[in-house]
Amino acid sequence: MTGVVAGEDGLPRCPWGLSAPEYVAYHDEEWGKPVRGDDALFERLSLEAFQSGLSWLTILRKRPAFREAFSGFRIKAVAEFGPEDEARLLADAGIVRNRLKIAATLANAETLAAWDPGELDSLIWSFAPAAAGRAAPRVLADVPAVTDESKALAKALRVRGVRFVGPTTAYALMQACGLVNDHLAGCHAR
Repeated sequence: MTGVVAGEDGLPRCPWGLSAPEYVAYHDEEWGKPVRGDDALFERLSLEAFQSGLSWLTILRKRPAFREAFSGFRIKAVAEFGPEDEARLLADAGIVRNRLKIAATLANAETLAAWDPGELDSLIWSFAPAAAGRAAPRVLADVPAVTDESKALAKALRVRGVRFVGPTTAYALMQACGLVNDHLAGCHAR
């Protein structure tokens, strides 16, 4: 099945949104809805980086622990983390304990803390493609993994010192934060 599928409640959804209760809630309530604000976008950027190579379901299930471990993803707070915090994070079984991803998240917070308020939000949203004329994907195969905009966004973030973000991660961020609407045609959340 690659097109919309009716859930147990009868609502048509993107098929990936039906495999677990966490996915149903995420699909219906969050994915593709606009996310604004530097801290909220830092959280999504960080979680997308942690997801690399893993299932998004793993990240969703660990998200409460991530939020606690990373001080709610408040950029200024995470920017003040030191070596003891990094050791604490590496020992925290509630999150993904990947040394490179943790180091990148801490470095990104330091970088972003030096930016003006609203600058991350403005930068990310400046790469939102025009919605007009963009057809709704009909099947999962119509949804790209990378776009010209995601390549440009990843490059812009890297040039500004943000680590662990490539075009695929940037596109996943764009989808999750509502810069693009990749809910399939006929999906109730579209």
